[in-house]
Amino acid sequence: MRRAKYAALTGMASLALAAAGLAGAAGPAAAQDISSASSSSGSAGNEFNPWSPQNGHPYRHGAVPGKQQHEQYKKWLAAKNQAAATGQETLSYGGGVDGIGVQSGHSKVYLVFYGTQWGTQTTDANGNAKFSGDSAGAAGATQQMFKGIGTNGETWSADLTQWCDGPNVSTGATSCPSNANFIPYQSGGVLSGVWYDNAAASPSQATGNQLAQEAVKAAGHFGNTTAAANRDAYYVILSPHGTNPDDYQNPTTGYCAWHDWNGDTTLTGGAASSPYGDIAFSNQPYNIDQGSTCGVGFVNSPGTLDGYTMTLGHEWHEMMSDQNPAGGWTNHVSGSSYNGQENSDECAWIQPGSAGGAANVSFGSYGTFAEQASWSNDTNSCAISHAILTHGNTVTVTNPGNQSGTVGTAASLQIHATDSASGQTLRYSATGLPAGLSINSSTGLISGTPTAAGTSSVTVTATDSTGAAGNTTFTWTESSTSGGSAVTNGGFENGNATGWSTTGSASVLGAAAHSGSYGLQLGSGSPSTDSTAAQTFTAPTGSSKLSFWYSNTCPDTVTYDWATATLKDNTTGTTTTVLAKTCSSAASWTNQSATVTPGHSYTLTLSNHDDDYAGDPTYTYYDDVTVS
Repeated sequence: MRRAKYAALTGMASLALAAAGLAGAAGPAAAQDISSASSSSGSAGNEFNPWSPQNGHPYRHGAVPGKQQHEQYKKWLAAKNQAAATGQETLSYGGGVDGIGVQSGHSKVYLVFYGTQWGTQTTDANGNAKFSGDSAGAAGATQQMFKGIGTNGETWSADLTQWCDGPNVSTGATSCPSNANFIPYQSGGVLSGVWYDNAAASPSQATGNQLAQEAVKAAGHFGNTTAAANRDAYYVILSPHGTNPDDYQNPTTGYCAWHDWNGDTTLTGGAASSPYGDIAFSNQPYNIDQGSTCGVGFVNSPGTLDGYTMTLGHEWHEMMSDQNPAGGWTNHVSGSSYNGQENSDECAWIQPGSAGGAANVSFGSYGTFAEQASWSNDTNSCAISHAILTHGNTVTVTNPGNQSGTVGTAASLQIHATDSASGQTLRYSATGLPAGLSINSSTGLISGTPTAAGTSSVTVTATDSTGAAGNTTFTWTESSTSGGSAVTNGGFENGNATGWSTTGSASVLGAAAHSGSYGLQLGSGSPSTDSTAAQTFTAPTGSSKLSFWYSNTCPDTVTYDWATATLKDNTTGTTTTVLAKTCSSAASWTNQSATVTPGHSYTLTLSNHDDDYAGDPTYTYYDDVTVS
């Protein structure tokens, strides 16, 4: 992946990511940027390094060549006595292009699978677009990676929170004032759209201008038809297996990926016109085809997707910190081998296990992917992990006081929060809410209809776009209708079967929840026999109905396996079948109810019967048992 992408030595756009497997590099200086000596104004008699990816392609600023190409490049430098400087990695602000320096909002990443060679589109187990022409699974990994950014507490992307733009940032600044527009921590993922453009085949060797035009076309496809809509947008143009976009496989002037914007007049064929404002995009070849040259096996074994995800991450980091190259943060240190590079360029191809080396980054349930470090001015290092900077913002959540309500009666509570910084967008989350209630992440409104009695401790958190957060805690008590006892732990939100008498195979599981966090599973995925859960209660004054939800998984027939439920009125001695014997392969949630008489004692028995046959185990989920 390009160690130095295309930070503009000319003050124009940045482009080039890494090409080569610099597997022997011990640190940033080992993978020196080509820009220092290959600049047209370099001190080597104004000669241009013939092994530079910029040779004939001026928009590929700062690209790292392939492994063998890199060796030839270094020999040329040595012959011209252009030794690499070290310790001069500090980035400075380029003053912005069209008023844009960094992506100072929540990034919106759009993936464009460019051309019919991707093959037939289906859907994978994660709900992602999957293609028959993608044997390596690059499409699914790309979608999962961008979904995962800003999740699982990952701090690989937090390096970006130190960079900024805005009218208060001076050209040439090497740090940000407190009143700058900072890049926020990208909590909750950045993937905003996926498009398979299969209207035609991708060119066998698309030019830079064709790639830029595809990005403009994508903006229209996604409905981003104003400059404002594209201010925080980024279009990744993913070329299919077997193509050679912008001649990336060239053994002399190749690369592994690059990024730019449509207004770069050095693009092959000229800048791509856009009626939608400035368009930030990247060129992502199917660089798996290049093997170790573009990073296959760089972190893992076999590591087929190592270089692919590293280049995706590399270009996204650089776009975030230099959206319209080179108006953002690049190296302007005269005489430094890093001159012209962007933050990820300065840290490309550092061996795993070395300081600042590439490593696996976990995005929780979205997966673990190989990524590289990016340069950090504030720690003076290549950072694979960095503290999330909130720049002194304080978020305060107003405590609404302890709450109470009644099962079956709709609830509504507006949470209020303030931020010490102006212009911040707050996101809300909550833990411990009574079953049946939820919080709107955008507005902070808690609403719903509670389904179970009990008292819980609720914590509401508000987080702003910089990552600053505040919270408050209060209790919330839900009671059954007044006058007597009702069902205990009917939502199983205690995480156990407290209040119930069970037999056979009975488990309280998250997977069994109809609402809230838990539900009851009777039976199992393995053969079993009879499993039951029973509870005796008194119907309170004002009540008239018992209700519960169930979901039955029964691959057999009702002759052998079933779910059933009965309600015995202990006061009168009569028994009602609330759920007749049921065997369903649909496994869908269904509500059942029965009439109750206030003051009467009842015993509810929930059951699952399995004939203990190995080929078709039956089990049933039960949840949200209420009396109202």
